[in-house]
Amino acid sequence: MDSQDKPLIWLHGQVKSPPFSSKARLEAGYLLRLLQSGDSLSLPWSRPMPAIGSRCHGLRINDAEHTWRLIYRVEPDAVVILEVFGKKTQTTPRQVIDICKQRLRQYESLQ
Repeated sequence: MDSQDKPLIWLHGQVKSPPFSSKARLEAGYLLRLLQSGDSLSLPWSRPMPAIGSRCHGLRINDAEHTWRLIYRVEPDAVVILEVFGKKTQTTPRQVIDICKQRLRQYESLQ
């Protein structure tokens, strides 16, 4: 990691094998590394999630049996991971959105 790269702050979840396949774990690591170095991602890897908050996005990792989502927020000095979950429908579950909003409020209150 370069000294100018943003650290990852994990508020919840992790990327490990299992349940991620090795291929999916490597893809997640590569995409997170791009975010750390300041790159912005777009479809098909990432899409904005304004329902959670400003600068919030959902990272898509396709795996053999699951499509994984990493909900993250890009801060000026970090990439904050709010949630990691396996997604089975086209819509993000309301419970996931609500818990991400709660974690984000808690994170902001500490800043």
